[in-house]
Amino acid sequence: MAAASAERRRTVATLAVIAVGGAAGALARYAIETQWAWQPPAFPWATLAINLLGCALIGIVLVLLLEVARAPWWVRPMVAVGLIGGFTTFSMFAVEAVELATASATGTAMIYIAVSVFAGLLCVWVAAQITRQSYRRVWHSR
Repeated sequence: MAAASAERRRTVATLAVIAVGGAAGALARYAIETQWAWQPPAFPWATLAINLLGCALIGIVLVLLLEVARAPWWVRPMVAVGLIGGFTTFSMFAVEAVELATASATGTAMIYIAVSVFAGLLCVWVAAQITRQSYRRVWHSR
């Protein structure tokens, strides 16, 4: 009984830190999107920038949390799932791609999709590599 109760408390606490991080991330995304208004057939720069920044951040954060630091249990769900997950937006990316195609900007939609996917993967990889190398350089120079 006590183990189940402790597990329930941990689950509720995890959901709470994810919610706090998600709210902060969503507010940050909203602030950026309101500064870069978008209408098709223009290129959706705000969502692309937000998602690529989020990809770079997740590359940095996961290396730091999984390979470098011994952070408290709540940091990974709050930052990686909540904050960065709330900041980035796959749903808006999908809506904008469909709206571009619907507005007869199919070429722009295809470029947007390709750049989002491939540049996103590249941002995660490059940020993770730079973070690893920087950490090793600083740690091993001591």
